[in-house]
Amino acid sequence: MVVGADSLTAQIKQLQNAIQSRQWEDAANVLRLLKKVDATEDLLRATKAGVAVSKIRSCENAAVSQLSKEVVLKWKSQVEESKKKRGGGSTTSTAAASPAAAGTPAGGASPSPANGASQKTSVKVNTSATKISNTSTASPSSSTPAPSVGTSSFRRDSVDAKTPTGPMDPRSVKTDGIKLPTVGDKVRDKCLEMAYDAIVFDSPAPSEQILARAQAIEKSCYSEFGGTTGEYRNKIRRLILNLKDKNNPSLRHAVVSGDLAVDRFCKMTNAEMASEEQKKANELLNQQNLHHALAAGEQEAETDAFQCGRCKQRKTRYRQAQTRSADEPMTTFVT
Repeated sequence: MVVGADSLTAQIKQLQNAIQSRQWEDAANVLRLLKKVDATEDLLRATKAGVAVSKIRSCENAAVSQLSKEVVLKWKSQVEESKKKRGGGSTTSTAAASPAAAGTPAGGASPSPANGASQKTSVKVNTSATKISNTSTASPSSSTPAPSVGTSSFRRDSVDAKTPTGPMDPRSVKTDGIKLPTVGDKVRDKCLEMAYDAIVFDSPAPSEQILARAQAIEKSCYSEFGGTTGEYRNKIRRLILNLKDKNNPSLRHAVVSGDLAVDRFCKMTNAEMASEEQKKANELLNQQNLHHALAAGEQEAETDAFQCGRCKQRKTRYRQAQTRSADEPMTTFVT
């Protein structure tokens, strides 16, 4: 079903109002209508309908959530199919016209030189994204270069079809569909789930490997404190926050791959778990603080007018400061 941008915008607005008022049946009906819409890339960009429907995938109503996922999947496949058709159509049309560009006569016979030598033909096919240049050697019995051009364009289209269209969705226990083992303690089970989510959300490793690392982390913390005490919870929380740091992916990869042992990881401080960039920033800050601490202080004058009460020598230094009100004399400090 072909619709205009205004009509699609109105339907999206109606869907959002139904979701806000928790009218699940009305929302489901609107999603069924949207599922019949023939989506194009220009239409979705103009109305931002894809973004609006994607947000509903996490709706608490199961039927509405499932329908929104089906709509997003259908629109995505339609957009990808239209892209493939546009790319394939332009390549096919130029490939069909290549014999004329190569100088093939209307009768279909390939030209042959009088002395029987080979002839080089250069064919250039311009598409919207690339330029393909093929050079082939033709003989009196060889065919035109058009089939080689078609083969090249087919390979390029097949590679583009395998290219990911967007970033990988974050992984979690729910998306992986894995059932975590239970130890009979709700606190430990929840900590295990949090540790799994912290490690897996951007990792391509298999679920079994991630689960083994998460279990080792939880077990190490539990063994250290001997129970689900406050220290145990604080330790788990600190480790998870460092693992979930988006600016420190090397820490997660090291834990998952085993390059960083779990026992060693559980004993590391926040400074040791920081990324290389953060460590450099901390080192620079420490150097600046040290420089400020060693800066030149207040000048003190030397005199023999006072006697040191400890060593009884008269080689002393003194400084004065206005510690009292302005009409009182300054206080002299002797060191």
